[in-house]
Amino acid sequence: MPTFIVFVLLLASSVSASDSKVSQDARSPTESYFMWLWHSRLYLYSAAALVFGLWFLLKKKSVSKDASKEKNDKVDKAAKKNDRETKEVHVSGVKIFYGSQTGTAKGFANELSEEVKSLGLPAEVIDMKDYDPDDQLADECISKSVCVFLVATYTDGQPTENAEWFCKWLEEASTDFRYGKTYLKGLRYAVFGLGNSVYVGHYNTVCKNVDKWLWMLSGRRIMTRGEGDCNVVKSLNGSIQADFLTWKVKFLNRLKTLAKGEKKSCSGKCKTEGSCKNKRKERQEEEKKASPQNNSSEDDLVESSSDEDESGLPDEKKTVLDVEDLGNIMNSVKKAKSKEESQRDGQMVKLSKLNGVQKIEDEGERREMITPALREALTKQGYKLIGSHSGVKLCRWTKSMLRGRGGCYKHTFYGIESHRCMETTPSLACANKCVFCWRHHTNPVGTEWRWKMDPAEKILEDALEKHQNMIRQFRGVPGVKPDRYEEGLAVKHCALSLVGEPIMYPEINNFIRLLHHHQISSFLVTNAQFPQEIRSLVPVTQLYVSVDASTQDSLKKIDRPLFKDFWPRFLDSLKALGEKKQRTVYRLTLVKSWNVEEMQAYSELIALGQPDFIEVKGVTYCGESSASSLTMANVPWHQEVVTFVQQLADMLPEYEIACEHEHSNCLLIAHTKFKMDGEWWTWIDYERFQELIQAYDESGGQQTFSALDYVAKTPSWALFGAQEQGFDPAETRFQRRNKSKDISGC
Repeated sequence: MPTFIVFVLLLASSVSASDSKVSQDARSPTESYFMWLWHSRLYLYSAAALVFGLWFLLKKKSVSKDASKEKNDKVDKAAKKNDRETKEVHVSGVKIFYGSQTGTAKGFANELSEEVKSLGLPAEVIDMKDYDPDDQLADECISKSVCVFLVATYTDGQPTENAEWFCKWLEEASTDFRYGKTYLKGLRYAVFGLGNSVYVGHYNTVCKNVDKWLWMLSGRRIMTRGEGDCNVVKSLNGSIQADFLTWKVKFLNRLKTLAKGEKKSCSGKCKTEGSCKNKRKERQEEEKKASPQNNSSEDDLVESSSDEDESGLPDEKKTVLDVEDLGNIMNSVKKAKSKEESQRDGQMVKLSKLNGVQKIEDEGERREMITPALREALTKQGYKLIGSHSGVKLCRWTKSMLRGRGGCYKHTFYGIESHRCMETTPSLACANKCVFCWRHHTNPVGTEWRWKMDPAEKILEDALEKHQNMIRQFRGVPGVKPDRYEEGLAVKHCALSLVGEPIMYPEINNFIRLLHHHQISSFLVTNAQFPQEIRSLVPVTQLYVSVDASTQDSLKKIDRPLFKDFWPRFLDSLKALGEKKQRTVYRLTLVKSWNVEEMQAYSELIALGQPDFIEVKGVTYCGESSASSLTMANVPWHQEVVTFVQQLADMLPEYEIACEHEHSNCLLIAHTKFKMDGEWWTWIDYERFQELIQAYDESGGQQTFSALDYVAKTPSWALFGAQEQGFDPAETRFQRRNKSKDISGC
């Protein structure tokens, strides 16, 4: 460009010079000056263009240099900011503490740990018993870690064994002036509890206390406490697993926010454009004015944080309240709530026409008893689940007698054919959590029927089908006798003792009638917590009541009942059993060092219910369980059971030892009315029972019968003191290799 400008200037100068020479002599000096300016205009224009071009080039270069410098400065600032943010860690990791008895909380802790690690944060799972809060907990206040506490509530609202010391220390520290109210200031924590709302008054007590104690020591709660409910009826999400999943999602979202660094709450005054709070309010008001029709629906979606229901309050009282009016308003709220609850109860609950068990009227609102997690656990244990609350399983004695290797103690005591016995239950739920539960407390618990209910006909049909399918699996198996296999397909006996509390099932009477209609005898076991249901129960072949302890304290310790009035219920159940005319049995389970010393108390309970028979059995050890402290040391030897039974029988003037089944570690004490002419008649005439129950049903209950109406003579090999010790000589005794003695029982 400069070269082009110089060329134009030279051309213009040559033209101008020739013109000036021609007319220079004919003009005055002034005219000549102006003419010179006119003729030199190209010089002037070119010079001005040259100056402007040079200035523009220099300016452009300067601006470009400044822009480049500014850009570099911004890049440097951004890099410094990123470096600063990278170096600043808001969450150093997550420590997950668990207090668990059955292993559920521990499983949740491991599950949460994996989720936290997937976010790129370190996580550590800590058993509370391995952690010393006195030395270590204060360090969490400055380590920028987040502490999560997953704690279960155990018996009587107490913490689990592994969390006892942690909770004890936390409780004492929260009220100890030596620690001070700010001892845990800076600790960020979250709490999730595992409980069961069936235990009224103790629901999630431990998690509530842990949350309270941490808060009292100035710990910072990062989110609302979560409470999981094992009671599927009242669980907000249908099961404790679903409750934890819901809480876990909220926790992980909250953790992400913390990891990014929480922004300080806005003061309401921004650097520009005035107050952001005011602008937000104005914008909300404008939106409401623009769309008033959507206002109500949006308000419905907002969850109130208040625990009180304000729907019953007048509009003018929602804003300004006089102290004098506060009492009246609270009374109106309470009345509205009580009315609402009574209406709900009136709609949902009614009494069963069959046996008086409480039922919910609206079937569609009930939940299923078996949750997906429970279904998986029970299926893994070999249960064949039926519908939403029933199950069937093949007894090991059924398998044994198919091979001709002997029957169970019921075969010895009462003459049942073990290979033709179906073990089932129409209710997997139970009202106790016994320490020796051979199902390791995988079944649900409850004090009344609040689940969806399957019809009795469907339960029995599916139970028979599934039982027969399990029998068919033994077709062609080495050792299985063909005749026993064919007989096993035709069920003749039903033991309603698989798991849970069968008598809780509202249609239990209909179910028993169906069994008898199919010529199947009924052996029903109850845990002595439902006296009214025992009284309203139709006749069964043999009715059992489990008497696991003889005093209130030991029963609470062993059975761990859900009912607060468990002891009056227990005694009333024994009285109800004594009112029955058919065969009745007390089942005593001996737990060494727990209930074997209560001889006198047992005799008093026997006098209360006057049972026909008393089965005394050593507890069965079913392996280690986190839900129970039972060990092999609590299993009595057979000779110890014999000694106990002999001492007990000596205290009962109308009872004697009748039978023994050494293999099951079990003995039978029978009322002397079953000893006729010096011979025991403890066996059952099953054909005669079917005739009697048919006549009873046809007469509408008018033609009654008693236990002595369907007895059969007890064979000599089944009697106490016989050389066979209760083993049927028609069977072949099988001893496992390298096992000199089996004390595990049945």
